[in-house]
Amino acid sequence: MRDFALWPVLTGTAAFFIIGALWYGVIFAKPWQRAAGLSNTRLREGNMGVIFALTFAFEMLVAMVLWHLVARTDPPAFVVMMMAVGFALGVMIPAIGINYLHLRKPLALFLIDAGHFLFGMAAMGAVFVWFRS
Repeated sequence: MRDFALWPVLTGTAAFFIIGALWYGVIFAKPWQRAAGLSNTRLREGNMGVIFALTFAFEMLVAMVLWHLVARTDPPAFVVMMMAVGFALGVMIPAIGINYLHLRKPLALFLIDAGHFLFGMAAMGAVFVWFRS
């Protein structure tokens, strides 16, 4: 297995991105907006194309790192899932938790965003398992 493979990385990124679209656009749209303190007017500000493109780019960087680790270690499927979910639980979620503590963000916002990272990384891990089978 090569250290970098375009299709698994793009597909894993797309899975994470789709989870985000569902998470913030359908499942938790209003609770997230309230917890983040964002009005409808504020949400319409900014260049959404740039925001979504950068979101995809950052998620692709995460996918590239995870794929590299999977390619280098060639673990069984359950370990790929442990790596993906473990990265969310052990790195990503604590990192946003630290930021939110210092920014005095509400617990509800942390829980919503943490869930996004957890389910997004699980989706990415599942895509990687699928590509490796």
